[in-house]
Amino acid sequence: MRKSQGYRSRTRQLLRKNPREKGKLKLSKLLHEYQEGSKVVIKIDPSVQKGMPHKRYHGRIGTVIGKRGRSYVVNVTQGDAVREIVVRPEHLEPHKGG
Repeated sequence: MRKSQGYRSRTRQLLRKNPREKGKLKLSKLLHEYQEGSKVVIKIDPSVQKGMPHKRYHGRIGTVIGKRGRSYVVNVTQGDAVREIVVRPEHLEPHKGG
């Protein structure tokens, strides 16, 4: 029988929370407003399924280029291509690096 190739296939380790992180997410994560041009880290929160990007973008750094409803449109590089993905703020964090 073939392996299923679903959206969350092979993510047992990738989409796992540590015991101290489990439970409801912080309001500050939901209410954070990202400005256009700001750098963000895509860190998937497995407890929220809406607006979840594909697992290949987990840990990537992107640039916010706009807003679409409650979500943000983020430019992420994948190889030579630049992808435009729509992500909810639960799966984003501000990038602290320079």
